[in-house]
Amino acid sequence: MIVAVWIPLLMPLLAVPAARRLAESLPPRAAAWLLTGCAALLAGCTTAALGLLVAAGALRLPPVAALGHLSLPLADGDPAVMLPAAGAAGLSLAACALAAAHRARRHRTELRAARRATAPHPVSGDLCVLPDAAPDAYALPGRPGRVVVTAGMLRALSAAEREALFAHERAHLAARHHLFLLTAALAEVCHPLLRGLRAPLAYALERWADEAAAARVGDRRVTARAIGRAALAAGPHAPAPHRPRTVLAATTGPVPRRVAALLGAPAAAGRPWIPTGLRGRRLVAAALLTCVTFSAAAALDAAADLHASVEVAQGETR
Repeated sequence: MIVAVWIPLLMPLLAVPAARRLAESLPPRAAAWLLTGCAALLAGCTTAALGLLVAAGALRLPPVAALGHLSLPLADGDPAVMLPAAGAAGLSLAACALAAAHRARRHRTELRAARRATAPHPVSGDLCVLPDAAPDAYALPGRPGRVVVTAGMLRALSAAEREALFAHERAHLAARHHLFLLTAALAEVCHPLLRGLRAPLAYALERWADEAAAARVGDRRVTARAIGRAALAAGPHAPAPHRPRTVLAATTGPVPRRVAALLGAPAAAGRPWIPTGLRGRRLVAAALLTCVTFSAAAALDAAADLHASVEVAQGETR
């Protein structure tokens, strides 16, 4: 357990860069699932490793050992090392739990506040129009979901561009993209390195919605023009006062890259280095799979070692 328990804490050093690079070579939908899944799995392994460190340290304390019916101290590790490590892991685990609860509560509070703020305004189907002059539009999840748009944004776009913008925001609602972002936000409180997955995930979700909107309206150029003009219109203005920080909007993210991707200009999309060809992608995918598998296997191995040590210590009393 001594070595294995540290592996999940170190593995994001390799897994996060590999996930970012692989996501750049995948379609947006696959990239979003990949990044979210990696964030959740790596966060789970990190949490398990911290929990095992806490358990290993706690079982070396006489009151806890007595509760566990241990007649001898655990054989794994030096108490002079394990007890401080367990204390630090316990503090980290408590901080992670508090931060995750705070983020989840803030997410729910912001969504409720936004729905209360938009409730008095006219609604047509799933479309809610705010009278604000500042251009803004975003997808507000809930039951039912709403596409919130200001009068200023409606004036900034043509009729065809409005339809493309609405299709983009509806794609966010239909695929429940806010849950992808919330999962990543909760994962990053477990390990600070997982914060590196936030930006590529947000980009992948916007590209997913871009492609869905282009398919819906049947014109990639109109969709690209709608996104570009909406971003230019919204650029000088602050977001709507009640827009939650966790919702997605067509005007966010690296808009030039998204427009270039819609227009079929991958060289202008500013993608970072990717190994050339299918073989290169397979190498990156294999590296990422190895990192995630190794992290999960190390956590399971550490748990098995701790369980075996506890059984040995309990066996002396029988």
